[in-house]
Amino acid sequence: MSPIISVSNLSKTYGSGFKALNNINLEINKGEIFALLGPNGAGKTTLISIICGIANPSQGKIAVAGHDIVSDYRAARSMIGLVPQELHTDAFESVWATVSFSRGLFGKPKNPAHIEKVLKDLSLWDKKDNKIVTLSGGMKRRVMIAKALSHEPQILFLDEPTAGVDVELRKGMWEVVRALQASGVTIILTTHYIEEAEEMADRIGVINKGEIILIENKTTLMQKLGRKQLTLQLQGRLDCVPPALAAYNLELSSDGRAVTYDYDTKGERTGITSLLSDLRNAGVRISDLDTRQSSLEDIFVSLVRAP
Repeated sequence: MSPIISVSNLSKTYGSGFKALNNINLEINKGEIFALLGPNGAGKTTLISIICGIANPSQGKIAVAGHDIVSDYRAARSMIGLVPQELHTDAFESVWATVSFSRGLFGKPKNPAHIEKVLKDLSLWDKKDNKIVTLSGGMKRRVMIAKALSHEPQILFLDEPTAGVDVELRKGMWEVVRALQASGVTIILTTHYIEEAEEMADRIGVINKGEIILIENKTTLMQKLGRKQLTLQLQGRLDCVPPALAAYNLELSSDGRAVTYDYDTKGERTGITSLLSDLRNAGVRISDLDTRQSSLEDIFVSLVRAP
C-alpha cells in the first residue's frame, strides 16, 4: 500500500542561515495515528507547516496522496486539516458561522448536516450559537478541530492539540481522535504529553535538531529500546552491595533496604535467575520484588540526549 504522505530529502534553511530541517525522509500510512516527538525547537512545527503548504521547503519533495504539495497545491491541501498550536479564531463570530466559513474556504458546498455532525462529535452542539470569545480555552481548542474537519479532510494534523486543555476534555478529545481514525482519517500529532503518544499512536517518529533520528512501530520500539527494572525489597538492611554481586551493577536504596537491577527486555537471558541465586549465596534475603517497564518517555529522553 502506497503512503498517503511521502516526504523525500526535505530541508529547510532560513534566510539567517539557520537550518531548521535537514534531509527529512518520512512516509505516513493511510489510516494510522503517527506521533512526532521532539524537544522544543527540534523542527516539528516547521515540518508540519511545510507539509501543509504554509511554509516553503528549501529542497526536497512532498506528495499527499500522489499530489505534489507545490505543483498541485490545491488538490494536496484540500485533503489536509490542520489544528495549529495557536488559537486563531474569529472571536466575535459564532461557533456555527466560524466552522461553516472554514468549509467554504476550501470551495466546498454548504453542508449543514456535516457541520452539525462535527459539532456534535466534538460536544460543541450546545455552543453552536455562542460567540468564540465566550468559550473556555478547551472549547476554543475543540472549535479549532471542528474548523479543520469542516471540509472533510482525509488527513488531520494536530500540533500540540491538548495544550492548555484540562484532563477531562483531553480524554474526550482523544475519544474523538480514535473515532476519526476508525472512519479512515489519518492522524499526525505532535505532543508534549508523551503518555498520550504512548496510548494513542501506531508509530512514533522522533525528531531532534532538524533530523529524524528514529521512526518505529510503537510496540516494536518499546521492545527494542525498552528496559525493565527489578526492585528487590530486602528482609534486612545493607550498608553496601556485597562484592560478590558487583557484576550485576545493583543500586542500593538510600535506606539500604532495597536494591534495583536493570536488564534488557530483548536479551536472551535476563540474568535474574543467577542474580537471585547469588543473592542467596551472599546471605541477602528478599522479602518482596516488583518490576517496572521503561516508558516511552524514558526512551524519548534517552534518544534526544544521545550524542
